[in-house]
Amino acid sequence: MAETKVARRYAKSLLDLGVERNVVDQIHNDMICVHSAIRGSRELAQFFKSPVINTDKKENVLKELFGSKVQQMTLEFFMIITRKKREYYIEDIAQSFLELYDIFKGRQVATLTTAVPADDTLRKQMLELIAKNTSHQIVLKEKVDPSIIGGFILRWGDRQIDTSVARKLHALKQDFKGNLYVKDY
Repeated sequence: MAETKVARRYAKSLLDLGVERNVVDQIHNDMICVHSAIRGSRELAQFFKSPVINTDKKENVLKELFGSKVQQMTLEFFMIITRKKREYYIEDIAQSFLELYDIFKGRQVATLTTAVPADDTLRKQMLELIAKNTSHQIVLKEKVDPSIIGGFILRWGDRQIDTSVARKLHALKQDFKGNLYVKDY
């Protein structure tokens, strides 16, 4: 929870600075690059979270990896974070920035979890369902999770619709536990 608050504050500061300097869209692209690079490399994530590696080395790696890929303001922002010994939060800051950017642009992210990849018909139905309940532009992200067996789980904002077979089986199991017609020995 504390990590989320720290990351959110830094991300909010970066978003405000980007809006002020009219470069928020470029920073968004930078954050996509940074987030995917760190999320895609376990070693890189561990590198930034390691307390043993000194700040100078982390700054050099940041410059080497992102110096030519991100704009100067984004790179300077990461240098400041590193000097303040907050490089542990870089991935979380990038994630928080992406979430805040969607809110800033009036978009809402919805997550559709299915047991198998969703088809176009299901996507369209989900977007229509969400559109009835919100005025935001919807960005639909999809996840495949075979453990839900069938059905879907749709999350957006603080709402969730869970029609998964796994949830129904769990509810059925709970009902059978409370069966009053079977005598316990």
